[in-house]
Amino acid sequence: MLLRLAAAIALPLSACTAAFADPVPAVAAAQGASPLYALELTALDGTSWKASKLAGKTVLFVNVASKCGFTPQYEGLQALYEARKDKGFVIVGQPSNQFMGQEPGTADEIESFCKMNYGVTFPLLAKADVNGGERTPLYTWLVDSPIGGGKKIAWNFEKFVVSPEGEVVGRFSPKTAPDDPSLVALIDKQLAP
Repeated sequence: MLLRLAAAIALPLSACTAAFADPVPAVAAAQGASPLYALELTALDGTSWKASKLAGKTVLFVNVASKCGFTPQYEGLQALYEARKDKGFVIVGQPSNQFMGQEPGTADEIESFCKMNYGVTFPLLAKADVNGGERTPLYTWLVDSPIGGGKKIAWNFEKFVVSPEGEVVGRFSPKTAPDDPSLVALIDKQLAP
């Protein structure tokens, strides 16, 4: 009966459950947009960065750090971004210092490190927590999605793929390289017309 009712009012079931969680995402869901697009993020330089600019794009969210064994993945991430950015693909890096203090730098230091060592041009958000009570709303949304499974972020360079419709469609471990065939195939599937 609930499914018939939801179908009758043309709302996805997720919008019905989201209505009890947070009023802003519920409004977005009721209008047919992903709750992601209602989030206001903070760019690495401290300016406001509206997630609504991601609507209609395939997005790879990655929590990043500059002093981690996985840090060389920046090179592969930049190559992945360069190869697909004109097709509606974007990578959003989320610096976090939660894993053995492997991102201790200031915003300027992080930006400089990423550009000088890896030529990073994809957007980076302000350093923030991806686990625990201070987890950002973005990472709460990613982790609490059906694909996220409510499981905390394991380490730096964990990856989430979000479809152009704003749904989490994949979660990949930190060990998954940016050129891993399963990750690339999922991204390309989302980019397909």
